[in-house]
Amino acid sequence: MHNHRHSIHCILPPHVLKEIAANGSETQKQMAVDTINATTQLRAERLKMTEYRAVFAATMMRAITGGKERIIYDAQNGSSLPGTVVRKEDEPPVADVAVNEAYDGSGATYDLYNNIYGRNSIDNDGLRLDSTVHYQRNYDNAFWDGKQMVYGDGDGELFNRFTIAIDVIGHELTHGVTQYEASLNYSQQPGALNESMSDVFGSLVKQYNLNQTADQADWLIGQGLLTANVNGVALRSMKAPGTAYNDPVLGRDPQPAHMRDYVNTISDNGGVHINSGIPNHAFYLIAVAIGGYAWEKAGRIWYVTLRDKLRATSNFQDCANLTFQTAGELFGTGSLEEQAVRQGWADVGLTVGGTAPVPSDGCLGSLMRMMGAAPAK
Repeated sequence: MHNHRHSIHCILPPHVLKEIAANGSETQKQMAVDTINATTQLRAERLKMTEYRAVFAATMMRAITGGKERIIYDAQNGSSLPGTVVRKEDEPPVADVAVNEAYDGSGATYDLYNNIYGRNSIDNDGLRLDSTVHYQRNYDNAFWDGKQMVYGDGDGELFNRFTIAIDVIGHELTHGVTQYEASLNYSQQPGALNESMSDVFGSLVKQYNLNQTADQADWLIGQGLLTANVNGVALRSMKAPGTAYNDPVLGRDPQPAHMRDYVNTISDNGGVHINSGIPNHAFYLIAVAIGGYAWEKAGRIWYVTLRDKLRATSNFQDCANLTFQTAGELFGTGSLEEQAVRQGWADVGLTVGGTAPVPSDGCLGSLMRMMGAAPAK
């Protein structure tokens, strides 16, 4: 069983929760610990099932043959999924803003994939989009569990409700797309690519919804999720990785923008939420260089690469080579798009067609960090 292939994918990185558990008030510490424990329990429960059987069974139960189909459930601050049905497809908005945000956000994600890339829902076979809101109490996360979306309400002190950011919804649902396509292993560079693909298409969902060009977009992931108590603007920045927040409780955004700053760590499945900043920044640079609406050309290059070329063990160098190849196939050898892809990857330290850099300080450094004798770079 590949426990890194279809695990619970959460929007809030574990390093943020650990910072809160170490630096927050007693209430904040407890909320962070509760979120960590709840997420750990969810992962453990998922690993009890045979992975492919679970995903297949869920798909068979939820798949439809029509078009866009959404159901929103309310967990009523409990942990039983999916919960009570509160809104279905074509029903009008309700009084609960979280329900409406989950409904609208999943619809906007469906629309991007369907209208722009011709994809029929997450699995390309009409999978119904199920979402559960009000999961547990003060739960600081949102996640895709392999078959549906789940949203916490946030604690109100550090995080707002997790339905508030449409790019978070697009991000998490894209984990489902990756699950059905490249199925990138959720560890090390493949895992960071998995996270990056979700950030890319989460941002494109937001841009498409707002009708923004690449130069108009903020390229932030989770803007609006942080409360006014936090010194920060979002969870991540694709435009400037490492600058999204710098807060006494949450710590400092650890994302690198270049391979020279690649973070070697054994936590977070090898830094999947950290090193995703590198391919994120490459996509941003490429989209801005191409210009116009990012979903039309840069997004298409990424989507076709994810759908047809990436494999479970693909690393950053593979992604650079394959997106360059795809750009040439879609827009022509020597095209602006192909040149932009080459330059964008070069600007983050990856040469198309070259040898993959070795972003490691070796076994000794890893061993020292495990022993607490050396900090992660």
